Amino acid sequence: MNVTIAPFDLTFGQESPFVFIGGPCVIEDRDHALFAAERIGKACAGAGVPFVYKSSFDKANRSSASSFRGVGIDEGLMILEKVKGELGVPVLSDIHSPEEAKTAASVLDILQIPAFLCRQTDLLMAAGATGRVVNVKKGQFMAPWDMGNAVEKVRAGGGDRILLTERGNSFGYNTLVVDMQGLPQMARFAPVIFDAGHSVQKPGGL
Repeated sequence: MNVTIAPFDLTFGQESPFVFIGGPCVIEDRDHALFAAERIGKACAGAGVPFVYKSSFDKANRSSASSFRGVGIDEGLMILEKVKGELGVPVLSDIHSPEEAKTAASVLDILQIPAFLCRQTDLLMAAGATGRVVNVKKGQFMAPWDMGNAVEKVRAGGGDRILLTERGNSFGYNTLVVDMQGLPQMARFAPVIFDAGHSVQKPGGL
């Protein structure tokens, strides 16, 4: 079960090499995005590791209403298109509504469904309908085997290139724990990505 991103000759799957997805959590501006993507790309190239640049044009689940959320979809996609064109790397960002899916797919190589939205049927189907790779982050409240339903929703929209991401489960207040036994459970449905950063965060804990 492999997922390939053309024209980058990049494959996710059990037989594929390690792939690194990384970048600033949120897009700040064009220069910062290009700087980060270039530096991370060089480090990955030096290690012989394929690289996908990830940065969100909007972080819609900030703890505070006054927190910086990003530059928005229009400017964000222009910046990500610049990163993709100048550095030749695939790009990934979050989408939050069915209406964003088609617009984002004009630039993004991977549409990411945030963990809190992994059960939203219309969003998953709209992402699948774009034909792009769809990465669904497992909700902190979800059992690994229940992510098969999210995969089926993306497929119902017409998508057949699907990734799943483990990012930890809620364990009491402001704490996450990762059940490593859940990784092979999710791998029955799609290739699995491990989000090492979010798995150790303190959700809502300032």
